[in-house]
Amino acid sequence: MTTLQVIEKVLREHCRVTATVTPDTKLLEDLGLDSVGLLTLLTELENHYQTVLQEDFSNPPATVGELAQWLDSQTA
Repeated sequence: MTTLQVIEKVLREHCRVTATVTPDTKLLEDLGLDSVGLLTLLTELENHYQTVLQEDFSNPPATVGELAQWLDSQTA
């Protein structure tokens, strides 16, 4: 399963997202995630990858693709 597929699965199962998810999908604007939704997403991704993600965002990911790239760098 690719990182993008994992993110989409978490969004659908835990954040109740029903919209189309592509690498260009914006987390806030397109999916309507609020702070609780973003926290849920990150927590479930930590559970999936069984790791603690470093959440020091000076420039947080805005799109699903950016989030996937960030996750890949965190879990490499």
